[in-house]
Amino acid sequence: MADEIVIAVDGPSGVGKSTVSRGVARHFRLGHLDTGALYRAATLAVLESGVDRDDAEAVTEVVRGIDLDQADGETRLNGADVSRAIRSEAVTSAVSEVSAIEEVRHVLVEMQRRWVFEHGNRAVVEGRDIGSVVFPDADLKVYLTADPDERARRRSGEAGTDHGTTRAAIERRDAFDSTRAVSPLTVAEGAVVIDTTHLTLPEVVDLVIAEASLV
Repeated sequence: MADEIVIAVDGPSGVGKSTVSRGVARHFRLGHLDTGALYRAATLAVLESGVDRDDAEAVTEVVRGIDLDQADGETRLNGADVSRAIRSEAVTSAVSEVSAIEEVRHVLVEMQRRWVFEHGNRAVVEGRDIGSVVFPDADLKVYLTADPDERARRRSGEAGTDHGTTRAAIERRDAFDSTRAVSPLTVAEGAVVIDTTHLTLPEVVDLVIAEASLV
């Protein structure tokens, strides 16, 4: 493996991106960046600021003024661990709206690129636009997918929520993310597509490790 390597892992919610990305990063001793958590932390900052979420300029100014970082499994907003706070229902309900603002994405993409640079350009980065926008020249691009029903089963099991409600929420998020004007969820050119529906997460980790070993 090269001294510098960036592995991009994309896909919708419920496909195992975080578990797989952490496993691959641990195997190769690479940094791990969960960009979805950064968007959630930015959304938390916006909610706490009280600005009107329909005011794109005001929202962007809030995001420009915050300090985001990930270290030791924690997502930190202005130095405080917000790993639990960003999973609140309020943040979950607002994150797609905030994430769809073009300038917000520009700010966070630069943060993501800077984080990887500061970690020696050795990282597994997960999200929805990593291989297509953030790191289009990533050494390995992986797109994880799964049947919506299976994704809902996984998510409802984790959160203790109703399966049907969870599936409906997943389908709404998929439709929003795949059709938004800025950085839509898509399979990046050259990405290895892995359907995780009938695979265990350790099996998916092994598949990605095998692909990365060829880089």
